[in-house]
Amino acid sequence: MVEHKAEHLDAVFHALADPTRRAMLHSLTLAERSIGELANPFRMSFAAASKHVKALEQAGLVRRRIEGRTHMCQLEPKRLAEAHDWLSFYERFWTMRLDDLERELRKPEKLTRRSKR
Repeated sequence: MVEHKAEHLDAVFHALADPTRRAMLHSLTLAERSIGELANPFRMSFAAASKHVKALEQAGLVRRRIEGRTHMCQLEPKRLAEAHDWLSFYERFWTMRLDDLERELRKPEKLTRRSKR
């Protein structure tokens, strides 16, 4: 099960590594879009946009359905939630470290000078 989840995370982070795919995902947070609508802001071909959508589909971030000749895409948030959960551990780690740093920086100057001797 752990390996399976690791594969999901690898696919999600690979998909999110591309700025075009991140922008497409952002667009899908607003509404379902056709591949043509996703391609339009980038002035790319349907084929190029379809490759990006395929990477998002393989990562489980997007679901595609076909209506006649139109390919409609919808955001699938489950994999994003899994990535968020994984990142949350590190957010807590850095928050604790930054809190420690803040406490250290707020110590009176005299205590800081003594510790340098």
